[in-house]
Amino acid sequence: MALSERKEKIIRAVIDSYLDSCEPVSSADIKANYLPAFSTATIRNELSALEEMGYLDQPHTSAGRVPTVDAYRLYVDKLMPKRELLPSELDIVKKYFDKKITEIDDVLRSTAKVISEITHLAGVAYVRDISGAIVRNIKIVRITDNMAIVIIVTDLGVLKDATVTISGDVSDEYFDSASGFITGAFSGHSVGEICDPEPIISKVRDEFRVVFDTIIDILKGYMSDSDKKGLVLEGGSKLLEQPEYSNVAKAKAMLEMLESKEKLAPALGNKESDVGLTINISPESDGDPECAIVTANLTAHGVNIGKAGVIGPVRMDYSKIVSVLDYIGKAIDELPVGKSEKNTGNN
Repeated sequence: MALSERKEKIIRAVIDSYLDSCEPVSSADIKANYLPAFSTATIRNELSALEEMGYLDQPHTSAGRVPTVDAYRLYVDKLMPKRELLPSELDIVKKYFDKKITEIDDVLRSTAKVISEITHLAGVAYVRDISGAIVRNIKIVRITDNMAIVIIVTDLGVLKDATVTISGDVSDEYFDSASGFITGAFSGHSVGEICDPEPIISKVRDEFRVVFDTIIDILKGYMSDSDKKGLVLEGGSKLLEQPEYSNVAKAKAMLEMLESKEKLAPALGNKESDVGLTINISPESDGDPECAIVTANLTAHGVNIGKAGVIGPVRMDYSKIVSVLDYIGKAIDELPVGKSEKNTGNN
């Protein structure tokens, strides 16, 4: 059944008021603060009708109304206003991203932190399946006579660097040659292909075998620990500041979901999905908390590196959150993550 424009205005007024106060909204509140042109009696009748339609709920007989999950879904699909970030919120984003960030882990950590800091909810960021990342460049930098740092650059960004030990006294030219040779062998291959290196192994000369084996070990270690490295959650404790989680049972259910990858991963959706912005509003079921999860793609220079989002109660400021994710997405797109090999710093 299609809703009248007046009913939609009243739903929006109830949600806007409830977002601010977390208190049931009365007809008098709506008239005084949102819709002065309507009489209290008219608003009261519409509230009753919307309750029967499942968009509003009345916690107590004498109380005002609160929005239901269906009301929030209508709100984000049709009624939500566009919101610009405040200067103070923009400053927070700039604080985290006005610096050179190339490592995937650092991008994820900064993204989750800035989301949590602005929204006062749980911020999450995760990289897509690392096995599909394409190697673009491998840099081997000497730090001692027998020790070097290996930096692996992929289309997702820089994997965390690791050290390699080279036995014997080798020249600086060895490290330059090794960098060029190993890059030539691995460039264009996915991490998954390199971790099963039989098609590549015939290309490797004996003098670079140690470096080759070390890089394989680095990538295998990264993939075997991908669940921990691939998802960063910040600000889970901030959720306890929300009135919804003053209830111990609800707080426990939410924290258990955040701590359990078996529950959290499905709630966040498919990491491989190319869908842009998604807003998932879920009622309480099977011990899982009633919550909302908003996620958006993270793209760097045309490369989809993963997703970022917000986890919190259904009563969240969706308009603000969408603006936060949009602005962060633009900030990340300007980082050197995912740039072509010639721009990744080969010097």
